[in-house]
Amino acid sequence: MRFTWYVSEPNLTLKTFIKQCGVSKKLLAKIKFQGGQLLVNQVEQTVRYVLDVGDEVMIVIPDEGEHETLVPTEEPIDIVFEDEHLLVVNKPSDVASIPSQYHPENTMANRVKFYYNQKGYVNRVVHVVTRLDRDTSGLMLFAKHGFAHAMLDKQLRSRELKKFYTALVGGNVASLEETSEIELPIGRDYESLIKRQVTPEGQYALTEYTLKERDEQTATVLIQLHTGRTHQIRVHFEAIGCPLLGDSMYGGDMDKGIERQALHCTQLDLRHPFTNEKLTFYQPLPQDMIVC
Repeated sequence: MRFTWYVSEPNLTLKTFIKQCGVSKKLLAKIKFQGGQLLVNQVEQTVRYVLDVGDEVMIVIPDEGEHETLVPTEEPIDIVFEDEHLLVVNKPSDVASIPSQYHPENTMANRVKFYYNQKGYVNRVVHVVTRLDRDTSGLMLFAKHGFAHAMLDKQLRSRELKKFYTALVGGNVASLEETSEIELPIGRDYESLIKRQVTPEGQYALTEYTLKERDEQTATVLIQLHTGRTHQIRVHFEAIGCPLLGDSMYGGDMDKGIERQALHCTQLDLRHPFTNEKLTFYQPLPQDMIVC
């Protein structure tokens, strides 16, 4: 895969310039030692080469091949967006994001691997940028090569990449404000291998929500995560007395017609890592959350 930039500042070394373009030390090593190239005006150069204004800089990144241990699963994926760098899919509930001890196969990663193989892509390593709990539905973002993954990870760390969720909650819904933040630390529940809890010893966690609808027993809230702790939304809404409908692990109401946590990743906002275009992806609620 090739990426090209043009120099607009004098007296930069090639190493400094490509670092400014987002090329990490790890990627640079891969280019140097795994068959890639660093080209200036179509001539191969070392990282110490001093650039002139107007020079064309091209990097050639070796193909990634595939994860040999990730088994492809022949199941359909609902593609929301795709180009040569990004893949956005609508994940159904009851499907894990990545293989684990409890869900070793038929995850979204396995399904995307099959899709890449089917398409004959040269880069078939599956790069998960945003993952969802197994029973959470909605938008998932994949990078189609390591350079894109690194660039999107920077956006995650800087919070430029934003994730919005819609949840249906029960409990003390009368206490919900029109808009508010839940700022409570989250850590492990030592009585469970999976469950998390609000605890003073936990990691900082911040969830922002906006109330969209409410009746006497339930409410619909739009949520933005500002941190990414395991089960963050579920733990925070349990902590304020409004657990998600269908969420048996965290005390959710199980008689409202939904049998999994009523949580859906509705929207992703990001900047395209190579065109700088602002992108917004939206996915409507699935049928089981509309029924509720």
